[in-house]
Parts: sequence; structure tokens; C-alpha cells
Amino acid sequence: MSNNTLRLLMPQWQGGNNAAYHFGAQLLSWLAPEHHGVTETVPVSPPQDILEDDSLVLEEGLVARRALLEQIASAKTIIQQHQPERIVTLGGDCLVSLAPFAYLNQYYQGDVAVLWIDAHPDLNIPQHFSHGHAMVLGNLLGEGDPDFVKHVELPFLARRVIYAGLSGGEPYEMAEIERLGLSSISSVELVESTDRLLNWFQNTGAKHLVIHLDLDVLDPHWFRSLLFARPVPEGEVALPGVPHGKLRIETLLSMLGSLSKIADIVGITIAEHTPWDAIALKQMLEKLPLMR
Repeated sequence: MSNNTLRLLMPQWQGGNNAAYHFGAQLLSWLAPEHHGVTETVPVSPPQDILEDDSLVLEEGLVARRALLEQIASAKTIIQQHQPERIVTLGGDCLVSLAPFAYLNQYYQGDVAVLWIDAHPDLNIPQHFSHGHAMVLGNLLGEGDPDFVKHVELPFLARRVIYAGLSGGEPYEMAEIERLGLSSISSVELVESTDRLLNWFQNTGAKHLVIHLDLDVLDPHWFRSLLFARPVPEGEVALPGVPHGKLRIETLLSMLGSLSKIADIVGITIAEHTPWDAIALKQMLEKLPLMR
């Protein structure tokens, strides 16, 4: 494997309007194995308080539109400076996949398939939802808000995209999945076999693969650093009505191990790490005697 791999830390939090993603990305970077290649950080203004529910300015239907577009442009500039063959992106909210995946599809002249491992479709548009992280896959397909789509010079082909672990979405998103003809494989099916996933990749005709891993696809009973596992008073639910992930880590690793034997994996994003215990501990330490 070439050493020309860029590791991109992008602690973007405004796309999900969730301050915890900023700290989560930095902790993810610290936890990741040592990288002997180039590592770059996309400039992102930190939230004032990592536990605040920050409400930023609504601009043309999207929270923090200007900041998100500036961060995408910064990521593109960094990537173009290095011209990498492979990119590992540590986020941050799901929108961090836009710049690296768009670059890689263009770099490999469209010969790239997409494995979108996520509990949610990410096909929203500003008319339906005000958070940019929920529309990134649509943008990569050339759909949705033109300010974001213009950063995708070569959109991905819908027939080369598959969901893994999708738990559900809004009715209009599910209708978009049907309209676009996007493939999907459930967490339950992946436990039994990865055959259909492997067959899907072979049938795309693509040589290269990019992987978007939104950690919310994981089952919160087994992995707790998730939006759905936010501590709440007894008897309450963190995000009522929003489907959570059902995939277990061992299933995820088995699936990706099988794929790596037949696909040239050129990009992976890990997004939406929300380490509630670490955040609470960090804030507690700041308030203990003698710690400041």
C-alpha cells in the first residue's frame, strides 16, 4: 500500500449543531493509531462550551451555512495541496465526508464505490431539515443544496452506493432512496452473511471504495459514545422517535475485513463520536480544587 495517505482531522460540529462533536473528533484523533504520513487539521472555530446546545444563525434554511461552506473549502485546499491517494478523515459531524470523498472520486475518475455505514440516510435538504450533516450523501450524489453540490465536481453514481446498517429515515428520505435506486443491507443480514455486500461491490464494476462510518450505526447497548446514549434522567430517552443503530463492532470489523480483500479502500471517514463520559469527566476536572 502506498504511504501517500493523508490523515485529516476535521472537528466540525456546526453541521450537526452539536458541540460534543468538536471534542469527540479530537479525542478520536488521540485514540487513533499513530500515523507516519501527513496529518492536517481543518480550522474549525470551537464552541464556547462543549456541552451547550449551541443554536447558530439560520442562513437560507441551514444552521451555520457560511461556516460549513468555509470549512469545506478549507478541507478542499488542504487536500489539493497534498494530492493524496488515500484519505482518512476523523470528524466531526457527517458533513466532513464531502470534501475528501468528492476529491477521491475525481482523483480516480469516477471509479469509486461508496459504502455508507449509517443509521440514517443523509439525504435531507434545507427545505426539510436545518442541519447540514444530514444531507451529505445527497450532495455527493449531485442532489440537494447547490452551494454544497458545487463542491462535488464529479458526483457518485447511485448504483455504486450502498447503505449498511440503515435503521430508518424520514418519509421523504425513504422516497429518495427508492427514486435513486440506492441499495441497502441491514444489520441483521450482516450478522448472518456479508455475501450480498461483497456481490454488490463486485457488480458495481468499481475498483476503489470509500467508507463513511457514522458511529451512530453502532448499537448503543454495546457502544456508549453516541448521540443516542446521551445521559438523561431516569425514565427519559435521549432522542425519542429517532431510530438508533443496531450494528455491533465485531460485525462491522468482519464486514470491512471481507471487503478489504476484494476492494481497494482509498478513503474512510469516522464521524459523530460523542464521548459523553469523557466530556463529563473533562468538565469535572476543570472544576476540582488545585486543577487550575
